[in-house]
Formats: sequence, C-alpha cells, structure tokens
Amino acid sequence: MTISRTPLASPAKAGVPETAHAETGSLPTGPAPAAWRFTGWHMLGILSAFFGLVIVVNVVMARLALGTFSGEVVENSYVASQAFNSWLASANADRALGWQTALTAANGTLTVTLRDHDGHALAGAALTAIASHPLGDPVQRDLRFAETAPGTYAAPLPAGRWLIHLTATAQGHRWRNMAEVSEEPK
Repeated sequence: MTISRTPLASPAKAGVPETAHAETGSLPTGPAPAAWRFTGWHMLGILSAFFGLVIVVNVVMARLALGTFSGEVVENSYVASQAFNSWLASANADRALGWQTALTAANGTLTVTLRDHDGHALAGAALTAIASHPLGDPVQRDLRFAETAPGTYAAPLPAGRWLIHLTATAQGHRWRNMAEVSEEPK
C-alpha cells in the first residue's frame, strides 16, 4: 500500500506574499491579532441575561395578575366554612320557592322581572341588590329598586359588566339570587 502526499500550495505560489497585507500589499507592523475565543465569562453573561429577563417578566406578570384579581373570594375561609351548611340550607329553601328572575341591563337601568313558581308576577316585593364588577374594581354599589309594573322592578346601573347579588322579600319569604349582567358603554 502506497500513501502519496501532495504538498499544499503556499500563498506565495498563489501570487500573494505570505506576510503582505491583502489590501495594501504592505507588511504588517504589529503582532498578529489574536483569534476571538468563546470563554466561560461569555457563557456566564448569556445565562445571566437570559435568566434575568425571565425573572423580570415573571415579576411583572405576577404584579399585574395580583393587581387585577387577588383570588380572594371570602375574607376568612375558616369562618366561611362554619357557615357553609346554613348557606346550603338557605339555597335549598330558595330553590323550593321556585321563584324566577330575568335581569336585563339597558340604557343605564337594571330591570328585574320577578315571578313565582306558577309564572305569575310577584307584585309588591321589596328588592335590594349589591352590584360589583366580577374582576378588578372592588367598589360595590347598593341598588334600590322601584316597581315599574307588576313584578317588574328597575334601578339605575351604569354600563359595564356587573355581578348582581339580589335579595327579594315577598309573601313572607326572603329569596336570594346571583346573576351577571352587562351593558356595553356607548
């Protein structure tokens, strides 16, 4: 077996002197430039920048999330758990009455239609409600209703998305309902 070696052509044989500058043809006067090397410091900088950016984005997103909704539904969950069975009994009593409501929001007015289990209008009922935004603004509004027709009640309510906690008292019974209404601002 024979291995042949072919010598590589030097730059001088290709017409370019080995030590001449390519553009000017002059000889370099200083030391040769060092080749750039990727070191551990470069990797440390890249990793620090990447994880720093991730941490900054996470902090910003967490602050925005907590600023819009804290996730708190009740102030004290232990106290709420003690009242849970009474809330269930109250909800079952409300369901047994069979009353029905229809809530509509239009032209800055919340209209509630209240009917008994047979579908007859419940005239002369005393209605109260608390309106709050489902997310964000913690301000609640107390609504006072006036009967506009038998079984139909109205209260002023600005446009927007609202969660309505309604309480109706009629025929010796107290009934609670919760519903969401919305009216687009004009």
